Amino acid sequence: MRDFRDAKAMAQTLRDALKAKSVSLTHSESLEIVARTLGFHDWNVLAAAIQASQSMLASPRKSPTSTLGGGILLPVAPMRDVVFFPQTISPIWVGREKTRRAVEAAIAGDSRLFVVTQKRMDDDEPDFDALYSIGVTADIIHHMTMPNGTLRVKVSCAERAVITKAGGDDFLAAEAEPIPDIHEFDATAFALMREIFDAYQAYTRTPPPYALRRYSREPGVFADVVIHLMEAGIGKTQQVLETSNVVARLETILAWMKAGPPAP
Repeated sequence: MRDFRDAKAMAQTLRDALKAKSVSLTHSESLEIVARTLGFHDWNVLAAAIQASQSMLASPRKSPTSTLGGGILLPVAPMRDVVFFPQTISPIWVGREKTRRAVEAAIAGDSRLFVVTQKRMDDDEPDFDALYSIGVTADIIHHMTMPNGTLRVKVSCAERAVITKAGGDDFLAAEAEPIPDIHEFDATAFALMREIFDAYQAYTRTPPPYALRRYSREPGVFADVVIHLMEAGIGKTQQVLETSNVVARLETILAWMKAGPPAP
């Protein structure tokens, strides 16, 4: 699957596609369009993110922040009202001091975070009891401090993971074990994808977006994209994140679609 590191190839694909329709676009213009489509401010910011990512891949990781029971402790970034999924690039606005210390520790270390949603949005100082146990591991690919002091961080989410041990003093930190998808490429998964695609317009009253077609060969990612587009709420979205069985994930989403959108 392509990600932000494939931006130049994506830009060339865009130019070729538009050229076939007699639409002229310069290479620079196509790079800017791809950058904005991927959620970056402009091509310069995306190019910096690509360079940073390549440096992380080419170089050994720095020492982890600390260890607990022989495992790596990842700084934890609690999210108030959003659930992050693997294989996505997402911004985080960090205002709380404890979360800022966690992010700064990650930047000083190997740039990895554990991102997890908190159970109550109005909890300003969540502890581990106030967090869901399943979130995602993520790499920080860009960060900057805004004029109002808020830290803006862009992360590339890697994989589902479950907290196995909690720690940290100045900030939350945890060991986390990856949760691999199962039954992702079963024939049943692809059949469910087709049903969801057909049900999408009736549920949302909008045509299926390009994003769903883009992941037509990746049932697990397809399910993750659909639940975000459904705007089903934190509870249901977290339930999908916690479902490692892709067939079960798709069945759950399809059942919600058939039940219809919640009353306003």
